[in-house]
Amino acid sequence: MMPHSKTNQLLGYPADARLLIVNADDFGMCQAVNEAIVGTLQEGIVRSTSLMVPCPSALQATHFLAVHPEIPFGVHLTAISDSASNRWEPLTTREEAPSLFDEGPMGQARCFYDFEHMGEFLAQVRLDELEMEFRAQIEVVLAAGLHPTHLDWHSLRISSRGDIFDVMFRLARAYGLALRVFTRAFIEKLQGQGFPTNDYDVLDSYLLDPATKAARYAELLRELPVGLSEWAVHPGLDSPELSALEPGGNHIRQTDYDFLTSQQAKDIVREEGIILLDYRALQTVWQTI
Repeated sequence: MMPHSKTNQLLGYPADARLLIVNADDFGMCQAVNEAIVGTLQEGIVRSTSLMVPCPSALQATHFLAVHPEIPFGVHLTAISDSASNRWEPLTTREEAPSLFDEGPMGQARCFYDFEHMGEFLAQVRLDELEMEFRAQIEVVLAAGLHPTHLDWHSLRISSRGDIFDVMFRLARAYGLALRVFTRAFIEKLQGQGFPTNDYDVLDSYLLDPATKAARYAELLRELPVGLSEWAVHPGLDSPELSALEPGGNHIRQTDYDFLTSQQAKDIVREEGIILLDYRALQTVWQTI
């Protein structure tokens, strides 16, 4: 079935080119994540980021993007909090979109469901309310005078939820943006309609073992296939703030930061002739379809 060349052709690259988007997710989550993402954008191989509008440090991230309009970014559509210790509130009100709000104990009725209770959330969420929240997040970004390139999403497991994917696709079309595509079924669906997308399932850095991550990243770069690949990475700095928000998980983000800013990563990209892209290339084509 490989190599893929349709996306390469649509983006204006040779059929045998090896293209890679390295996108830093979760910009705005907290200061430790913000600082790390800025570092990977300015000193590493990351080429774009994704802004989490409902999060506590979103204003800091938004200011950075306003000062650096050359940095491409997407809206990281958020409807799930990470954990009981790291929760966020919807932009829409409980009266407007009650299905977005967790009815659990400890005052959680003001917050999104957390990752542990995603199944409950997906079983009862109303698509019109989810779309309302996503639109609100996009509109906040636009009202700040920013110009996103794409939409992606935080933590939602929607491989079997084509209805939710369709909501995101409609929003991408309505706002002139590209859309991240995670799984084979959705990739084939959109490529069949002439849209350039990544040719392979998106790599989620949270699925890599932190103990061997640098070696695995190096291996993945050297073995990068022809066509467009995407890595959704999650850099963060090991700090008391991040440890409090993600007990036991802060080292996962630190290992992303360490490799993505390393000389080794830059050397392999150069040696392998890998072309690092961002979503501007896709957005330009999406806007013509």
